[in-house]
Amino acid sequence: MKLSILDQSPISTGATAQDALNASLELAKLADSLGYTRYWVAEHHDLPGLAGSVPEIMLSYIGSQTGRIRLGAGAILLPHYRPYKVAETFNLLGTLFPGRIDLGIGRAPGGSAEASLALSGNYLEGVRQMPEAMDELLSFLYKGFPDNHMYANVTPAPVPPIPPLPWLLGTSEKSAKLAAINGTAYAFGQFMSDQNGADIIKTYKEEFRKKQNGADGKALITVSVICAETTEQAEAVASSQFLWKLQSESGNRSSIPTMDEARDYSYSAEDYEKIDKMRTNMIIGNPNIVKEKLNELAENYEVDEIMIVTITHDYQARLTSYRLISDLI
Repeated sequence: MKLSILDQSPISTGATAQDALNASLELAKLADSLGYTRYWVAEHHDLPGLAGSVPEIMLSYIGSQTGRIRLGAGAILLPHYRPYKVAETFNLLGTLFPGRIDLGIGRAPGGSAEASLALSGNYLEGVRQMPEAMDELLSFLYKGFPDNHMYANVTPAPVPPIPPLPWLLGTSEKSAKLAAINGTAYAFGQFMSDQNGADIIKTYKEEFRKKQNGADGKALITVSVICAETTEQAEAVASSQFLWKLQSESGNRSSIPTMDEARDYSYSAEDYEKIDKMRTNMIIGNPNIVKEKLNELAENYEVDEIMIVTITHDYQARLTSYRLISDLI
């Protein structure tokens, strides 16, 4: 099984956004040394506790200090942007780091309605035009415009020796079908979906149309995982994420709380119900439990690659989790 990482650059209580971004660099360097396949950086806008708003800048920073691991966006939120600019940006990354760049595309807003309005004006119109924007983006990357098209002679320079590998990220059958029609690889966000992901990936594979971008029906799933030497330790580490999500929902949190804060917090019955629901999309445990659960997911979804997202207050605990996981497969 291949293992990869999705990083949301969480900001811990007592830390700064710069600390969070530096921690992301350290995690990427560790992942490079441990043999992880990909390292993707998420895009979020004005969301409390998350520092990553411009993946392409972080990717250039990380790429300059790693040597092997594939790097990508998880994801560039296409409804906010013109396809040509995205193609230029990732062609430049592909020129700097040949054969290492993935271009993950998503359609989520990535922030509040106000942030979306400030970013692109009419986000909903961008969502409506997503299929056309995907087609245009792929045509720029792979010279797919017909000769009589107005963009036929427009090049998103510089052109890298190996084009970025396009991925579509999603949590629904609609996104799977769009990926299949366009011949892109597909990443299913299991960690933030209550849909039947195995059926969605099956639909993607059944409807996949091979194109020139080299995706070949590739699919992966993204899973939230926290691993520690003991399950008790893993549960303690995970408590910070649970409290952060609870407080973020109510608008009362801007950073990842400490484990002490999580331990001492007065939870309501409703809070415990919400935490139980969060657990359904997470793997928390010692290395043996994590290995068993990851293998079960890979078999159920019929994928050979799992991307892992891990949010902890303690950046060292996050490094330890990924280090332990890398020893499992």
